[in-house]
Amino acid sequence: MPAGNVGPVLTETYRELLTAVATCAAGLIGLLFVAISVAPREGRTVRPTVIQEIRAASALVAFISALAVSLYGLVPDGNAGYAAIVSGSIGVLFTAASVRSIVTSPTVSREQALRQAGLITILLAAFGGELASGIGLTSGQTSVFGPEFLGYVLVTLLLIGITRAWELVGNRDTGILSSIAVLTGRDHGAIDHNGSGDTTEPATPATDD
Repeated sequence: MPAGNVGPVLTETYRELLTAVATCAAGLIGLLFVAISVAPREGRTVRPTVIQEIRAASALVAFISALAVSLYGLVPDGNAGYAAIVSGSIGVLFTAASVRSIVTSPTVSREQALRQAGLITILLAAFGGELASGIGLTSGQTSVFGPEFLGYVLVTLLLIGITRAWELVGNRDTGILSSIAVLTGRDHGAIDHNGSGDTTEPATPATDD
């Protein structure tokens, strides 16, 4: 086989893993659309719309990235490394664009922006690992960023997507930082969709008996 071909690298065991990942990703993408359809609409969300959209999009990007790499890896005599490079690059650019959208949005407070740090870090690590695995597979340098590492990354992408999809249904931040805030009593309640952080119930107008 030509040099750099993934055929000699991905054994039958890894191909079984790619098949499982592709099957899971395809099914989860369908469930994600269901989750999006039942998620609270604008005006009933606990976060600004831009953050809600980014967190929903991150689930879709994670699932599609895992699905694309797995399917291309199953092509006979194909090289999953090239798909990993493309998908990883798109993921990193998506993460960078998400940061820009959050920082420049006038409806996102500084506190709300900082609470997205956990998601941004996880996305950068996952997509960066995917990109590194792709470079390793295409260059033949698989001692570290080889098929085993790529397998871990693909499973991680599935877990990231599942977490974000579950978050859409409950309309609540399930990240580590937010969970710690709740456990330590620093969670001050829901945030309105305009990002003001004002959770006080509106006063009921007085009425004549």
